[in-house]
Amino acid sequence: MWYRRAADAVLLIHFAFVAFVVLGGLVALRWRRIAWIHIPVALYGALIEFVGFVCPLTPLENSLRQRGGELGYRGGFVAHYITRLLYPNGLTRGIQYELGALVLAINVAVYVLWWRRGQVRASRV
Repeated sequence: MWYRRAADAVLLIHFAFVAFVVLGGLVALRWRRIAWIHIPVALYGALIEFVGFVCPLTPLENSLRQRGGELGYRGGFVAHYITRLLYPNGLTRGIQYELGALVLAINVAVYVLWWRRGQVRASRV
């Protein structure tokens, strides 16, 4: 039981990481210092997609699930909904490249806006 809950917690952290990779720039629009954390995290997230290596959270989660006696992602909200978002069926290298490019495009657009806001603030001073 403990392993299953730990695996669910890892999956939630993984989901939060992915959300931060994609949308963390929006948080940086509000709290500018977050950019120092978000930019390397977003680059790492895009790199995972471009290079195709596995995020370290994935084997940790799978190991915990196996120790908990699970074979896959069955049962419960976390397993049923969030897992499908992180591990879609039919994920190909081409789709991974597109996802990496999408992450970069979203974040470049947000940081251009972030930079322009900083320029406007600096000109007001």
